Amino acid sequence: MPRVCFTLQVDPARLHEYRARHARVWPEMLAALAESGWRDYSLFLREDGLLVGFLVTDDFAAAQAAMQACDVNARWQAEMAPFFLDLHQGTADRAMRPLDEVFNLEAQLAARTGETP
Repeated sequence: MPRVCFTLQVDPARLHEYRARHARVWPEMLAALAESGWRDYSLFLREDGLLVGFLVTDDFAAAQAAMQACDVNARWQAEMAPFFLDLHQGTADRAMRPLDEVFNLEAQLAARTGETP
């Protein structure tokens, strides 16, 4: 199952409020993410505002499209946009760019034993 990692930049002056918002994500947003195929989704935030996201999904493009079709996502993105720096495409969900995975321990261990990770 594909794993996706991405980065965004949060305004360092707004880290406390960004953390607080994510401590109480709207229940309908949580449900929309789960129903759209976002699994094992986590966000990691560094003190300089670097945000790293990680999720597992069958099809990232389809999961993104499903979220973009949700009204709750449009409302969430509008509220969260001011927290981010350099959003060239307007909202964080459209600005995220997946990173290339260059190493996976389980995959390499499985390849040595002939197993499927």
